[in-house]
Amino acid sequence: MRPAPTILHLDMDAFYASAEQAAKPSLRGKAVVVGGLGPRGVVATASYEARLLGVHSAMPTAQARRLAPNAAYLVPRFSLYRSVSEQVMELLGRLSPLVEPLSLDEAFVDLEAGGVADSAVSARRTGERLRTAIREVTGLSGSVGLAGSKMLAKIASEQAKPDGLVLIEPGTERELLAPLSVRTLPGVGPATGDHLRRAGMTTVHDLAEAGEAELVRLVGKAHGHGLYRMALGLDDRPVVAERDAKSVSVEDTFDVDLHDRVRVRAEVERLAVRCVERLRSADRSGRTVVLKVRRYDFSTLTRSETLRGPTDDPTVVREAAARLLEAVDTTGGVRLLGVGVTGLADFTQEDLFAQAADARELAARSEAPEKPVAEEGGGPADEEPAREGAEQLAARRWPAGHDVRHAVLGHGWVQGSGVGRVTVRFEEPGGPVGRVVTFRIDDPELSPADPMPLVRDPVDYSSWPASLPKSRSGPVSAAGGESRP
Repeated sequence: MRPAPTILHLDMDAFYASAEQAAKPSLRGKAVVVGGLGPRGVVATASYEARLLGVHSAMPTAQARRLAPNAAYLVPRFSLYRSVSEQVMELLGRLSPLVEPLSLDEAFVDLEAGGVADSAVSARRTGERLRTAIREVTGLSGSVGLAGSKMLAKIASEQAKPDGLVLIEPGTERELLAPLSVRTLPGVGPATGDHLRRAGMTTVHDLAEAGEAELVRLVGKAHGHGLYRMALGLDDRPVVAERDAKSVSVEDTFDVDLHDRVRVRAEVERLAVRCVERLRSADRSGRTVVLKVRRYDFSTLTRSETLRGPTDDPTVVREAAARLLEAVDTTGGVRLLGVGVTGLADFTQEDLFAQAADARELAARSEAPEKPVAEEGGGPADEEPAREGAEQLAARRWPAGHDVRHAVLGHGWVQGSGVGRVTVRFEEPGGPVGRVVTFRIDDPELSPADPMPLVRDPVDYSSWPASLPKSRSGPVSAAGGESRP
């Protein structure tokens, strides 16, 4: 524990949904749900307006639609979220050399290591200025927690939500923790929480009163010892600047179980290419290819193959994933497929094509257009499968919420597609609410587009934090337990 609250935890507020609201003027102040939109889709993030209706992350999208039928349901735009995250992480990096990203929208910062804070007063000032900088650069809000440890800083940022700052003064940790649920502590999930509840422990105070010996008896030596220390507010974990990724993977859950073996293989090859794209964007390579298959009965199988050396070649990864698929029985149907690469490295081995004798043949086959596979009893008169395929193609080409550009009307975003049509609202970040126009899905003047910046002319923070522009959001708040605009 530090004598001053110089560990900062930043958590962007409803990040994906807030980014969508900032990008789409017509959605500001309205319920927005970002995630998978199919029957098996899951909510990634819900705006605070949607949360008031009971929608939350990890909830099935079908359930969310019942709770909030009038919300806007959008497919994630990770390219936008990554670009905003890079802006935020750059600001954090200007505060300290010790920044520990946890995800695109969350990170710890050691303010003491950056020389920008050594007391409660200077830490609060830095936290407030950080929130101002984030808003002026990205247009979004973030909540900040400040404390003498990582655990308490994260708890503080949760209490600060949305769009606030909470500072925990050293010496007040146990008083603050006592009434909180045991689930507040890191490492206490649903199973451990239920186990402790059955033992009569529901608050952090209960854990502290029970004592270390009793917690060790209940949950084991290692976990019990750590749990007792956390209940006392003790956490000596340092902020770690380099959190090396152990793997890169992508997966898809399908609205309808896949039974066609050709389609399953095509999806595996497509996922392999996506996985390599992520691998290359991180400037990494990997040695072990992993295939994940969840079957119709929810049983999940994983298969892996270790190559002779690390690679970032899509053909090699695709061929390895296809070989792994040959050892998996998919006759009952497949509901989820995933491809990953582990054993990451910073270099590649150029001669890995030798591992697959038919690599070139596979590449040519995968780039050739697929021929439709006739169903038994099907024929030219069987139009339903063709119509269903067209609708799936439209949804894949025109995902709800994604950017488009029209040759005449300019930039817009997809409100929805179906029955051979795509509906677009033409508006831009920072502009007025735009009008809605419907087109045929094959309209030659309409094409997918890249996301636009959320802030057109952001304040220049190149000299941050030495010379900070004055806030346009008002003065820095006075000292106290909590600050919200």
